[in-house]
Amino acid sequence: GTDPAGLHCRVRCAPAVNSPPPPFPPHLLWTMFAPLAAGMEVCDMAWEVKCREEDMKHRAVENERRLIDDARRAVDEKSQQLKALSHLSALIAGFAMVVLVEISIPATFPGPLLLAFGVSASSVIAMMLVSMLNATLMLVAINKYDCIRREMPFVTFWRKRCEADFVFALRAFVLGVPVFICVLGLVGWTVFWDRTTFYRMAGGSSVTAVAVATVVFWFSHTERKWVDWIVTTGNNASMFNPDA
Repeated sequence: GTDPAGLHCRVRCAPAVNSPPPPFPPHLLWTMFAPLAAGMEVCDMAWEVKCREEDMKHRAVENERRLIDDARRAVDEKSQQLKALSHLSALIAGFAMVVLVEISIPATFPGPLLLAFGVSASSVIAMMLVSMLNATLMLVAINKYDCIRREMPFVTFWRKRCEADFVFALRAFVLGVPVFICVLGLVGWTVFWDRTTFYRMAGGSSVTAVAVATVVFWFSHTERKWVDWIVTTGNNASMFNPDA
């Protein structure tokens, strides 16, 4: 026969077929993946260092480009100033030369007026030539400035080698302008001297009055407002601005 008790015992003591495997120890898992994690961390650090080096190189290149652009802008700015001064000086000197050479002086023209006319016209030509030549030579000098290598900053170069000559050229130009206007007043007397007494006095006096009014306006407004503002050392308008 069958033994129900024994069968029950065998069935109960049989191992379970679908039981899960025992869990993997965590310390063994960390031991296996620790070298991989360390390698990834080293790679991340190396990548960060490389990115930092590339960023520093890029910043150095950008800073160098900015310095070159700043130097070129400064050279261009001073070039425009010197060109304007040179061209205006040459123009006024040419006008004075034409007046001195082409004007017809009457034989009865008074000696003191003739002397004043000759001295004023030649003074205008001399001062304008000094201004033009200084501006032209400075223009040549700053155009030779190497914006790439920059043996010295352009601001320092301008202050040491050009600023004093620029102020001198500007002063010569400023002084020559009113003298040129005085030449205009003397030209009126020269042109109208052979006319009748009335026209000679009226013509010469009117031209002289215009010249005097222009000189007064020049010294009272233009010269006082702009020239000192441009060339005064220590103000923000000085030709040397270390913060520019």
